[in-house]
Amino acid sequence: MSTLKLAGLQDDTPVKMTIEVPADVHRDLVLYAEVLSADGERTYAAAQLIAPMLSRFMAADRSFITAKARQVVGRSSSGALAHPTSARGAG
Repeated sequence: MSTLKLAGLQDDTPVKMTIEVPADVHRDLVLYAEVLSADGERTYAAAQLIAPMLSRFMAADRSFITAKARQVVGRSSSGALAHPTSARGAG
């Protein structure tokens, strides 16, 4: 089993996005997918890694966590966010 920080990816309903990344980032994503796939449990494509990597990055970013907490505190009495900054659901 690999010791990579990105493991145990969950299936989720995706939202289609088109992005451009520098060639060196793409090469690293392809290599990361190959290493992660080497465990043999599942084969990953480079594009499948982008969302989990961003999610883990945001979860570890203390500034984002603090802003997210402020957002939760700012909910109106109806439960809607006072100033929604993300279309992503809680998770």
